[in-house]
Amino acid sequence: MAKGVGQELGRSEILLGSLSVQQFVGVEQEEIGMSACRHLIIVLGDQLNHDSAAFDGFDAATDVVLMVEAREESTHVWSHKARTALFLSAMRHFAAELRDKQIRVDYRELNVHREATLQAGWFAAVERHRPESIVCVEPGDMRVWQALNVTAAKARLPLDIRPDRHFMCSREAFAKWAGTSKSLRMEFFYRNMRREHGVLMEGSEPLGGQWNFDVENRKPWRGQPAEPIDTRAQHNHAELWQTIQNAGVASFGEPHAADFRWPLNRDDALQQLQSFITCVLPHFGDFQDAMSTKATRLFHSQLSFALNVKMLSPHEVIDAAENAWRDGQAPLASVEGFIRQILGWREYIRGVYWAHMPGYENNNVLNHNTPLPEWFWNGETRMRCLADSIGNSLQHAHAHHIQRLMVIGNFALLAGLDPQALHHWYLGIYIDAFEWVELPNTLGMSQFADGGLLASKPYVSSAAYINKMGDYCKGCSYKKDQRIGENACPFNALYWDFHVRHADKLSRNPRIGMVYRNLAKMSVLETEAIRVQAESIRARLQVL
Repeated sequence: MAKGVGQELGRSEILLGSLSVQQFVGVEQEEIGMSACRHLIIVLGDQLNHDSAAFDGFDAATDVVLMVEAREESTHVWSHKARTALFLSAMRHFAAELRDKQIRVDYRELNVHREATLQAGWFAAVERHRPESIVCVEPGDMRVWQALNVTAAKARLPLDIRPDRHFMCSREAFAKWAGTSKSLRMEFFYRNMRREHGVLMEGSEPLGGQWNFDVENRKPWRGQPAEPIDTRAQHNHAELWQTIQNAGVASFGEPHAADFRWPLNRDDALQQLQSFITCVLPHFGDFQDAMSTKATRLFHSQLSFALNVKMLSPHEVIDAAENAWRDGQAPLASVEGFIRQILGWREYIRGVYWAHMPGYENNNVLNHNTPLPEWFWNGETRMRCLADSIGNSLQHAHAHHIQRLMVIGNFALLAGLDPQALHHWYLGIYIDAFEWVELPNTLGMSQFADGGLLASKPYVSSAAYINKMGDYCKGCSYKKDQRIGENACPFNALYWDFHVRHADKLSRNPRIGMVYRNLAKMSVLETEAIRVQAESIRARLQVL
C-alpha cells in the first residue's frame, strides 16, 4: 500500500463550448469538505471516464473527487496553446458531469488557486478534507506516479492505486509476455491480443487468412476519393484561453479559440467515432501512409485524444470497426489496419513504457546530441515536406503518424538531432501526446535510441519514399533526385551517411542488409562526396 495527497475547488466565468461554468462550478467551495471524508479520489486529466475503477465502491455521502489544474502540466515541457486549452476544457466538462450525478467535486482552477504543481494542490485538499485515504487509478506517466507516492508518504495517508481498466492488456500481463527479452516485436504481441480478445478471428485463425494487411495499406493519395468533410463539433475557447494567459502559462502555437474541433466530452467523442466509421474508415487502409499538402487529415480517425483521455474505450472503438466489416461497410484491410493501431500498437507501446521505466527516457545509443533547429518552432524551412508537417503541427497541434514518423522523425534521426529534445518537442506540441505513448514512439520507433528494443530497424528513408507517398517534392526548393550539390535534397546524403556512420551498430541487421550491399557497390569517391555533403548539411541546419 502506497500513500498520497489531494486538493480543492475554484470558480470561473469561462464558457466551455456551450457550457457556462456558472453551471460547471455548481457547488460552493464552502459546501465541500464540511462533512467527513473517507476517500479523496484523485481524477487526473487523462482519466475522464465514468466507469473508472476510481469510482468502485463510491459513497456520495463520504467521498470527494479531486481534480487539479496545475501549471506544471503545461510547463514541464513547453506546450502548445491548443493542447493546454483542450485539456482544461475537457476536465471542466467532466467535473460538471460528475456534479450532475450529485458527486462532490473539489476542483482547483488554474486561474484561482495558481498551484505550480499537482502536489501543491493535493496537499491543500488533504489539509482541507482530512481524508482517511487517497484513491487514484494508476497514472499514465511515471512522473505523476512518483509524485503520488512522494506526496502520499509525506501526508502519511494510505494510497490506493487501482488498475486502469481502460487498457486491454494490463501492465503485469505485458511484463509477463515480454519476459527478459532484449527485443520486443509488436506483431507477435498483436497476434496474442487478437486471439485473447477474439478480434477479427474465425475460430483460431485470423479473418482473411492472414494477420496483417500492411502491404495493402501503402497507397499514395492523388486527390480521389476526396478528403471527408470534418463533421466534428466546433467549440469556442476564447474566454478559457484568456484565463490561461492571465494565469501566466507560457506556450507556443495557435490556440484557435474560436474554431476548436476536438471533443470535450463523451457525447462529442461518440459522434466523432460514428462519423469516422461511416465516412472515413472505408478508405483508411488504402491511404493511411499517404501525405499531401492538399489535405491535413486525409483518412485518419483523429480519435487519439478521445481515447487517451478515456472519453472512448478501445473496446468500443475496436467493436465499431469490426462491426463495420461484418456489416459490409468497410473492407477488411482497412478495418484490420485500424484495429492494429489500437489493439496492437497502442497497447504494445504502453507495455514497453511501463516495462522499462524509469530509465527508458535516457536512451540514446546512437549518441545523437544536435539541438533542434529553430524552424521546429516556426516551420520556416525550404524543405517543403518539413515546412508542411511542422507547420500543420504548429497550427493544429496535430499531424498524422506518417508525418510524425517519416518526415519529422526521419529527418531528426538522419541529422543526428538530440532524441530527448525531440521527445520534449513531440510531447509539448501534439494534442494527443501523453508520455506513456509518446516517449517510446519517439525514442524507440522514431529515433531508434533504444537500440532496437522496440523497433526491428531504424525508420529512415531518402527522398524517394517521401516522393512516393506524397506531393511534397513537387515545387520544393530541393531536388529529390540529387545526392550532391547545393540544391540536392538533404534527405538523400543524410540517409546514406547515417548508415555509414552507424555501420558498427546496424550493418548486421537483416532488415537493412540491402542498404549495406548498395553501399559496398559505391566507389570511395562517391561515399566521400556523400560524407562531405552530409557534414555540410548538418553544419547549416538552421538555414536549410
